[in-house]
Amino acid sequence: MNIHKFFTSLLAVTLVLSSTSCNKSVNNTDGGDIVVASKGFTEQDILSELLAQQIESKTKLKVERRRFTSALVTHSAITTGKVDAYVEYTGTAFTVILKQKVINDSKLLYQKLKQGYAEKFKLEVMAPLGFENTFAMIIRGDDAKRFNIQTLSQAAKYTPQWRGGFGYEFIEREDGFPGLAKAYNLRFNQSPRLMDLGLIYRAIIQKQVDMINGNSTDGQIARLGLVVLKDDKNYFPPYEAAPIVRQETLKKYPNLRKVVSQLSGRISANEMQQMNYQVEGELRDIKDVVREFRLNKNL
Repeated sequence: MNIHKFFTSLLAVTLVLSSTSCNKSVNNTDGGDIVVASKGFTEQDILSELLAQQIESKTKLKVERRRFTSALVTHSAITTGKVDAYVEYTGTAFTVILKQKVINDSKLLYQKLKQGYAEKFKLEVMAPLGFENTFAMIIRGDDAKRFNIQTLSQAAKYTPQWRGGFGYEFIEREDGFPGLAKAYNLRFNQSPRLMDLGLIYRAIIQKQVDMINGNSTDGQIARLGLVVLKDDKNYFPPYEAAPIVRQETLKKYPNLRKVVSQLSGRISANEMQQMNYQVEGELRDIKDVVREFRLNKNL
């Protein structure tokens, strides 16, 4: 709910670099009428392209695509007017951007997020797209069968024999590993291995680690025969994917609200996982994957 990929200790540097390299105002017309952003990983690239194609097909607006590196960098870009819209995950926006405590009720979280973004940032949190991309705690399918493990509570019994491999952000985030380990009493036989998310699936397949964190819509999960453990204590907040749009942009282009709203509830978690796999596993072009999805959905 990719949610989710920045190296916290480098954020300050990244923000500075982003602010100096991304200096186009949304009022400039050389690259497009509006700017749609991605937070810099496959799912975000797909969702950014989906927004762009939807807008271009339903309006006369020209859309510029931008790619950033994290939630905070992208948020900075939209609040300073360098970006008009992007897709964010509600749990990330609420805990990381608004710095609020976790709320497990998805409807209540959405209401508070919508209100907070409007009042503090003059941003519109539009209706969710239909799926969540939450943190996923993943083990090998063989281990799940051997030990009859389906939940994180069940896995806690075996973690003293295992080694964890987690992304940098997951180790650092308030809603990441520290709180999860406490909630489920997860104790590994040695300190979890800090890993780049691009290598984390290879590590578990090669048995360098036994449990990893990923995202619930990752295309590799089903393809590699891995199992997502159920968060049976509901530790993670909801991470519904929802478009974020500048209020100023919606006022400037009144038809934009209706056009973006047509995507509400149209993507299931399985469909998002399939699109991720088509791009990462089958190496298909993102534009083609999105175009095919829109066609199948009569968008």
